[in-house]
Amino acid sequence: MKTGRILIVDDNEDLLKAARIFLKRHFGQIDLEKDPTLLPDLLKNESYDVILLDMNFTQDVNSGQEGFHWLDKILEIDPSAVVVLITAFGSVDMAVKAIKAGASDFVMKPWENEKLLATLLSAIKLKSSQVELQLLKDQQQVMRADLDDKFKDIIGQSPSMIQVFDTIDRVAETDANVLVLGENGTGKELIARALHRNSKRADRPFISVDLGAISENLFESELFGHVKGSFTDAKTDRPGRFEIANGGTLFLDEIGNLSLPLQAKLLTALQNKRISRVGSNRVVEVDIRLICATNMPLYEMVQRGEFRQDLLYRINTIELRLPSLKDRIEDIPLLADHYLSQYTKKYNKDIYKFSEAALKRLEKYHWPGNVRELQHAVERAVIMSRDNILQPEDFFFNATHQPKDNGDISLEQYNLEDVERILIRKVLAKHNGNVTHAAQELGLTRSSLYRRLEKYGL
Repeated sequence: MKTGRILIVDDNEDLLKAARIFLKRHFGQIDLEKDPTLLPDLLKNESYDVILLDMNFTQDVNSGQEGFHWLDKILEIDPSAVVVLITAFGSVDMAVKAIKAGASDFVMKPWENEKLLATLLSAIKLKSSQVELQLLKDQQQVMRADLDDKFKDIIGQSPSMIQVFDTIDRVAETDANVLVLGENGTGKELIARALHRNSKRADRPFISVDLGAISENLFESELFGHVKGSFTDAKTDRPGRFEIANGGTLFLDEIGNLSLPLQAKLLTALQNKRISRVGSNRVVEVDIRLICATNMPLYEMVQRGEFRQDLLYRINTIELRLPSLKDRIEDIPLLADHYLSQYTKKYNKDIYKFSEAALKRLEKYHWPGNVRELQHAVERAVIMSRDNILQPEDFFFNATHQPKDNGDISLEQYNLEDVERILIRKVLAKHNGNVTHAAQELGLTRSSLYRRLEKYGL
């Protein structure tokens, strides 16, 4: 398809017609205008990829001043406009002056069609690049706005989380190495990203490495890089994570999984602040801020000889311990509401809240998988629920970690209406939806049971 919108402004009507006949074969839209005084109104209503502007109109035959005047007006209206000036009375000095004034190019009359076409195609590429650059700037502005939310995606107002936020505030702007400790699912990488986001390196890379997922024979290649031919699969030169993170933050997750030989190699790189790619003797200086994380008991591992004490001292200038979810019960409603909003949008479900009984059930659960398990539980409930309010029975837990109740239904956990609704639902399921049989077992008349079904939306 022909694309590109061209505006030609010239007081020579024959020239305009000739230009249109030639250019309409190559571009999607060719607009003509003889009177430059109409440019302001025209540009307020139309957007062009290129404006081809004559420099001399009826008031001035050969000085080009009118062209410069209207070039200024166009750029005043649209600073991103791409303008190509045309004239029969040109010189090198005038061309230089035109470019300095903001024109993208300069064309002499009479022009050669192929040269004119090439000039306009180049000008359209310039316009396209400007649009892409502006889009990139807009995206970066949005990203910076997101980064300004210093604890983005970290939700909590419990005393233990307020202490975590306070530590991030005090530590982030330094270059101190940080060791984040906590159970699986507590959000260690979120904390690492918050530290980076609030650091002086925020506009530099944040590189995350899961050390638990890297095999021993690929450790050096992944972290330090390799050169072509250094081993069988080394088809090209490749930088490692240390080089990629240079100037920014390197996050080493699951550091407790490293074997002692790999711990020694990592310690050497951290002490020397330099690395060499596998297969190369060239030394590369690296400047990183190091954040590590693990759910393993590093201090006990040091005592057992499973983790190097000197490496532990190197990585834990600041130590930050994350609380488990069971130790911050007051944050569960906030977290649950956050994930409810997230997944109702994702799955286009009309669910707007949790029942009181459902929240109590969530608060009583032990949450061995911490925040990550809560997130998955809410996602599953949103997917499976047919109601617009999430109920206790919408959540399914591992039998070994069920909330502690004295019976099938605890009055401490549910109010009386919840008990009745749950009981009716169970009996209906038992009788495959047969209202008559369910009413008989419940000791109700069919009409009484129908009223309750309507009341509870069953």
